[in-house]
Amino acid sequence: MKFKRQRSQEVGVDLTPLIDVVFLLLIFFMVSTTFTRESHLNIQLPEARGEAAETEVSEIDVVVNADGHYIVNDRSLVNNQRKTLEQAIREASGGETGVPFIITADARTPHEFVVRAMDVAGELGFTQLSITTERMSDDP
Repeated sequence: MKFKRQRSQEVGVDLTPLIDVVFLLLIFFMVSTTFTRESHLNIQLPEARGEAAETEVSEIDVVVNADGHYIVNDRSLVNNQRKTLEQAIREASGGETGVPFIITADARTPHEFVVRAMDVAGELGFTQLSITTERMSDDP
């Protein structure tokens, strides 16, 4: 009796479903990952001597970079005009003027922009005004 030989099939693993699953996981993690948007400006603080003040939980923080752009409580403003700054501070404070008002300005910021922030704070009734500085080193 002559038996017909069966062709032997190669045994292998089909990688197509595995690749599909890997791509789906990659897409899932890309979509579900939250990225922190840094709104900090690269600034150099001026130096001063003195003790660090204790800060309250609720405060108004105005950051001014070297170009004069403002960020109020981590919210960047569309321009550096006085009215825009005033409106942003009003919204951030909610009418509460007893909270600390902190100005963080780059050491290279033109004086005009720091004075503008101080003037707006004064007009809105803020009395606890602070300017952020770096502690000077004791080395000569």
